[in-house]
Amino acid sequence: MPTIPPEPSPEADPPLDLEPHRHRGIAESFGADAERYDRARPRYPQALVERIVAASPGRDVLDVGCGTGIVARQFAAAGCRVLGVEPDARMADLARRFGSEVEVATFEDWDPAGREFDAVVAGQAWHWIDPVAGAAQAARVLRPGGRLAAFWHVFQLPRDLAEAIAEVCERVMPDAPFDFRAMTAPALEVYQVGFTKTADGIVRAGGFGQPEQWSFDWERTYTRDEWLDQMPTQGAFTRLPPDALAEVLAGAGAAVDALGGAFPMRYTTVAVTAAHAPAP
Repeated sequence: MPTIPPEPSPEADPPLDLEPHRHRGIAESFGADAERYDRARPRYPQALVERIVAASPGRDVLDVGCGTGIVARQFAAAGCRVLGVEPDARMADLARRFGSEVEVATFEDWDPAGREFDAVVAGQAWHWIDPVAGAAQAARVLRPGGRLAAFWHVFQLPRDLAEAIAEVCERVMPDAPFDFRAMTAPALEVYQVGFTKTADGIVRAGGFGQPEQWSFDWERTYTRDEWLDQMPTQGAFTRLPPDALAEVLAGAGAAVDALGGAFPMRYTTVAVTAAHAPAP
């Protein structure tokens, strides 16, 4: 995925790779097409869900930044009772239509009203939350031994495709604050900075054991239409004007056509996780 480079202007928010939770415009832009988001975004490995459930003392789960309820539905299917917290009312509304219970709030400001949970999870969302304040809030609502697990999909486009998409994005969006060339770099190295910040936030918040990092490798083949359906749900494109988005998608589509109309995507789903260990 493209990233924001490390040199902000004096008037701008800090760069996304330093304090992404302060970029509320991007964080709350995904609901502009919530149905596409739910349709196009990949689900999470069943092995990840099962490992989190097995490592938690019970089955009461809080899904932070639940979006359209993708994570919530997977945990519910595993036998959990799930409550979602989501700042975007449009995303929350669709999650409710799919059967999830959701409260609209940012996690840092959400009122748990005395409720406790066995696991606090966040799929593709924890980077939009203050890493220390979020971990402290998780510690407040977790039962002893409960687990915080924030996880992300790390995807690696084929190099030729990544270079072609980066080129069209740079041409169409020359003033965008994103480093599109990050798509051509080893993805795990790019993401590891964020994983480390998440673990550091958990340590600084206190109330947890030593953070761990779990990884799950998998692969999916995308057709041209499937990939072009997902691209507009990515943060670099959610607020792009329609004509510019159409030009980006046309360039990306031509690049997929050059590969025969489909391509394999390598994924590693990574969880940063720790068990709640309250002071005696």
